[in-house]
Amino acid sequence: MVTLTIDGKNITVRKLSTVLDAAKKLDIQIPTLCHHPELSPFGGCRLCLVEVKNIARPVTACTTLVKDGMQVTTTSPYLEKLRKTTLELLLSDHPNDCMLCERAGDCTLQELAYFYGIRENRFAGEKRPFIKKDENPVIERGMEKCILCGQCVRVCDEIEGVGAVDFAYKGFRTIVSTPYEKDLDCEFCGQCVAVCPTGALTGKMWAHKGRQKYVNQVDTICPYCGCGCNLTLHVRQNEIIRVTSKEDTVNEGWLCAKGRFGYGFINNPDRLKKPLIRIAPKTLDKRTTNKPKKFSSIFREVTWEEALHYVAKKLKEIKKKYGADSIGGLSSARCTNEENYLFQKFMRAVIGTNNVDHCARY
Repeated sequence: MVTLTIDGKNITVRKLSTVLDAAKKLDIQIPTLCHHPELSPFGGCRLCLVEVKNIARPVTACTTLVKDGMQVTTTSPYLEKLRKTTLELLLSDHPNDCMLCERAGDCTLQELAYFYGIRENRFAGEKRPFIKKDENPVIERGMEKCILCGQCVRVCDEIEGVGAVDFAYKGFRTIVSTPYEKDLDCEFCGQCVAVCPTGALTGKMWAHKGRQKYVNQVDTICPYCGCGCNLTLHVRQNEIIRVTSKEDTVNEGWLCAKGRFGYGFINNPDRLKKPLIRIAPKTLDKRTTNKPKKFSSIFREVTWEEALHYVAKKLKEIKKKYGADSIGGLSSARCTNEENYLFQKFMRAVIGTNNVDHCARY
């Protein structure tokens, strides 16, 4: 263990902890744009500069390891001036189109600019033009807003192990890009969108559907598989418009493509909300199977009581005529563990077959 002093407060932390980690334990807020607790330190944004006694120049808190007896200062007029100047440089080639940006009100860069009172930019100059339309339904790239924090690059490499994006070119021309600047062709997990501190990476599915202040957040559990990932549903006017996840949960804020983007079925007008019983017989004539028919002429809505009675009747008939092993059961990840247990118990003990399978990955 290592004991150090931060802003006059003593703190004991593990070896190999960073100054930023130690400051968080003391609830001391140090501004960052490139840091994420689950990713390797980068030190690219230079906003987390702190002063350490007996070190001539400020150091980055996110990459500096603690030492026994270290004395750290996180706030001073000199540090505040450095941070404000760094922010001005980051904003010098930024579009500053906050009124139209999808991340307005949910943008770390915007929050820091507000906190440090940046109104006019002394370094305003050439803007980085970037016009790129991705032919995918979920992720929108607007790299003219990118501040090169590298979070998307690191999360794709370190968490997903995919490496779909990386830094390209040098100097003012540096961008985060796919190989040969082609369209995104990855797993579309959306981790890069989740960690992006600006509007450079956003989700197409929730574009122009409401600012954060108009959205209610509801915590729930992902229904897709047995991992039990925690979700935060962003709801506006009784419609789910976005899904995120909090870092202090079992999945540490990470989600797969299904968990993050697979919520369209909830508000889909074709979603079945009541049990149906077929009233039109199946046809074996291939010439007529593809012809469109009215839904009401094939199925009718029934109560759950009638539906369950119908299923029980048919299962008895099939078992009596063809035997128990002619029946198979497919369970669902959207059921609880207890419900899935009861289902397989029903198939084995009541129906008398081991033909049981599951639709989920786990």
